[in-house]
Amino acid sequence: MTSIRQRRRQLFWLCSATCLSYTGIGAQAEILAPAPATVEKYPLRPITLVVPQTPGGTNDIVGRVIAQKLSDITTTSVIVENRPGAGGNIGTQAVARSAKDGYTLLLTVSSAQAINPALYKNPGFDPIKDFIPVALIGSVPNVLVVHPTFPARTLDEFLALLKSKPDNAFQYASAGNGTLNHLLGEMMNQMTRTEMQHIPYKGVAQALNDLLGGQVPIAFASVPSVLQHIKAGKLIALGVSSPKRSPVLADTPAIAEKIPGFSGTLWIGLFAPTGVPRTVLNQLEAHLAQVQAVPELKEKLQSSGVELASASPAEFANLLREDIAHWAKIVKTSGAKLD
Repeated sequence: MTSIRQRRRQLFWLCSATCLSYTGIGAQAEILAPAPATVEKYPLRPITLVVPQTPGGTNDIVGRVIAQKLSDITTTSVIVENRPGAGGNIGTQAVARSAKDGYTLLLTVSSAQAINPALYKNPGFDPIKDFIPVALIGSVPNVLVVHPTFPARTLDEFLALLKSKPDNAFQYASAGNGTLNHLLGEMMNQMTRTEMQHIPYKGVAQALNDLLGGQVPIAFASVPSVLQHIKAGKLIALGVSSPKRSPVLADTPAIAEKIPGFSGTLWIGLFAPTGVPRTVLNQLEAHLAQVQAVPELKEKLQSSGVELASASPAEFANLLREDIAHWAKIVKTSGAKLD
């Protein structure tokens, strides 16, 4: 006589076979499949935002605004660390060699990321291989300014004057060989077939001092660095280097209006070192999109002459490649080299 225990065992196997006949292999696979891995929340500790330029400059100002807004959104500390030197190469190298965890990021400008590879024999980093573009933050046009004693008050008058005396008759100041304000002057020389004489200084402050003093009458300078002097009448704005007019200098034409194709805007962007996991990058990109959607951010940046910009990471990567190619040609023609 079959025991009660044996009957229970037979009933169990009968039910199991019946269930499998209805559910099939897919159900078995679902039962056996491992649970999906959980994505670690980012950030869980402070983020260091490396700015490879000195405190007080345009990139530093933008970096501190971005850091504060990113901190507010993530409820995590975001620390700005200035690591200047070698035109931005030192800080950029440091981020390229940092841990690939998303906690050390680079906020830099196009002059360092797109021009330095052509300007320096060995900048110590590869802007394409060593970095992942995360977010384009803003663009900063340069403005062609002259001292009030200069005999031109409009861009038309300035260009006519250059063409009437094309051979080293006029000098222009820059923050140093290979800087954007140097190369903008070289680009104007090439496109107008004139030859302004370049006077390099060891930084923006020294160049600006001599420009204000009238020792050198012409310069290309970032809008934030000279906006107050233009408003005070200490400098005359003739044209901006962006394809369109700047909102803060609406009455000043774009140079491209008179010289088609003339364009040289400084952009500011956020990069992560190559190797940061995609799960972290996705969260970082989402946080930056939230930061850029804050209305107060646009107001703060625009009041200082920085125009808020936006682009997908892929579009930003294309912009970087285009700028590297564009400025490499200008650097080669100018003969500028730094070691």
